Amino acid sequence: MARKLAALALLVALLGCVANTCQAGYGFPYPLSSPKKSSSLVAPTLNYAHYYKTCKGAEKIVRDVVQEEIKRNRGIGAGLIRLFFHDCFVQGCDASVLLDKTPANESTEKFGLPNIGSLRGFEVIDKIKTKLEAKCKGVVSCADIVAFAGRDATYFLSNKKVYFEIPAGRYDGRVSSASETLFNLPPPFANITMLEAMFASKGLNLDEMVTLSGAHTIGISHCSSFGDRLPRNASDPMAMNPRFASSVTRKCKSASSTVDQDFKTPNKLDNQYYKNVLNHEVLFTSDAALESSKTKRLVKQNLVPNVWETKFKQAMRKMGGIGVKTRANGEIRKNCRLIN
Repeated sequence: MARKLAALALLVALLGCVANTCQAGYGFPYPLSSPKKSSSLVAPTLNYAHYYKTCKGAEKIVRDVVQEEIKRNRGIGAGLIRLFFHDCFVQGCDASVLLDKTPANESTEKFGLPNIGSLRGFEVIDKIKTKLEAKCKGVVSCADIVAFAGRDATYFLSNKKVYFEIPAGRYDGRVSSASETLFNLPPPFANITMLEAMFASKGLNLDEMVTLSGAHTIGISHCSSFGDRLPRNASDPMAMNPRFASSVTRKCKSASSTVDQDFKTPNKLDNQYYKNVLNHEVLFTSDAALESSKTKRLVKQNLVPNVWETKFKQAMRKMGGIGVKTRANGEIRKNCRLIN
């Protein structure tokens, strides 16, 4: 119990630490010129090619910046995927995670325990926003930028294997509270019951929870986030295997030390994570929990070539429709860090 309380105090949340025609010379599927019909995975207020008339080329600006930043540091791509997750799970996909403290609001989401010191990519979002404001002022929301950036990071980190179109039209939220992060972001020590309930509260089913957990195939984690797993408890059927536990222990010289979440293919978004789950070579209790009787079948399904990649596209698109804001309860921010 003491170790779990300590882990809570240094909480790092679960999700991710995560073919159409190609434009000539770019090698990236280009958005359709007209909106698609909404599907069951798309929020009714969103549509495809949303900016085609109001800010044509907006998505290309986003992906150009994302590609440039990932070329410099692939880790920033994992940060952008995680930023998308953490935004959508608190207050919905409304860029509330981007808001800075102000005299009127001293405790925004980015300063909540699951987020503070662990989220990355804010400067990338700022860079994209600056370029878009120069092209079409006051048109593209920060919430859509976060969604596009998460999508594009997925594409580049998968070596251009995982691409999906994502609808747009989100407005930016005006509310952001650090206290909401603890109740909405699944903690790294969550068991299968907690994971299922927390994802269900966002409209995501058990299969989608397992699928989105696969974002742990990329990125790093602070050792403090899985302190409840070390030293290894040999009596725990879901404990790390001895060799992996020894390797992680050597790397975790302090609580602030970091390790790759996927030690086999740390720089590639792929389905290696699920092999690691079955081999007891994952970091978090919430990762090991996927070997439960409820989800082990789904883990094994994701080992089939191309299955996880296809499901990940669908789950990311569906997640992008959580709690979207409209003109009635949102705005298009001029600065992603501040409400207008």
